[in-house]
Amino acid sequence: MSSYNKIKTKLLKEQKTWLITGVAGFIGSNLLETLLQLDQKIIGLDNFSTGHEANLKKVSSLVSDAQWKNFTFMQGDICNYETCIKATTNVEYVLHQAALGSVPRSVADPILTNNVNISGFLNMLTAAKNSEVKSFVYAASSSTYGDHPDLPKVESNIGNPLSPYGLTKLVNELYADVFHKIYGFRSIGLRYFNVFGKRQDPNGAYAAVIPKWISLMIQNEEIIINGDGSTSRDFCYIDNAVQANILSALADSSAFNNIYNVAVGDRTSLNKLVDLLRSSLMTNNIDYKKQPHLTDFREGDVKHSMADITKAKKNLGYDPEFTVEKGLHQTVMSYINQEI
Repeated sequence: MSSYNKIKTKLLKEQKTWLITGVAGFIGSNLLETLLQLDQKIIGLDNFSTGHEANLKKVSSLVSDAQWKNFTFMQGDICNYETCIKATTNVEYVLHQAALGSVPRSVADPILTNNVNISGFLNMLTAAKNSEVKSFVYAASSSTYGDHPDLPKVESNIGNPLSPYGLTKLVNELYADVFHKIYGFRSIGLRYFNVFGKRQDPNGAYAAVIPKWISLMIQNEEIIINGDGSTSRDFCYIDNAVQANILSALADSSAFNNIYNVAVGDRTSLNKLVDLLRSSLMTNNIDYKKQPHLTDFREGDVKHSMADITKAKKNLGYDPEFTVEKGLHQTVMSYINQEI
């Protein structure tokens, strides 16, 4: 039995109390769904700046009435320290997902990105410490690798940030490390690599590439590639990220105060991604034939990204169940069935 299955079996027998920040968002709502299905007690915090109430309603339809009663929602902002204190009171495990994502958004509004991703993060970190939670797992980012050229990306080797967003995520890691050294506070940072899947918002100027493209292709609209299509990413299906969070929260003490890559350890070019999406749509009787429109490379982005996941496998027992192809198939089906 895998480490993840062992932990899920254990959780079904032992109800814990969790806080998920950004619970109405893409990753947050998927964490909520999984933990409620494991009969856990959840406090969820969100201000709906990028999350959606529809995500919570969707989760409620996917769990039993008894499981849904284990969920308490708080509408509030991590930029308010008193809100963070209230949210962490009597909580055992924190999964901190609330942030203002997107490299382009951070380039357009670095002050707002800083306020949410650094000041808000510090509020949550301090509140969790003062509330004496057992563990604090937070969403870090592959953007932290910045201009470091090596592939695959290894946690110990980072470069200079290429965007305000990447800088804020690096500062999160530095704060977490300082809190360990000064206060002995236990945390784990998960450097997400291009997480995708159901309930990821396809709309808006800062939508991620996979949900945006799937939505456009279903509507037979033209898609845009920033660059020549050779840009590559380590796309990671949402269920892999959920696994990493739960494993991290309940990890052995030796695994804490570390950073881990969350990915599949492979890379897919944007041109290849188009082909995979065409194929997945075709299996659902959607024949998309339009060619992508090429435009300028996007400011603040790196050309290639791929993770080394050896450390997460060794220390956490992380074992991604979904390849890119399998994850894309699940995602396309969810969008066709409007499970977004």
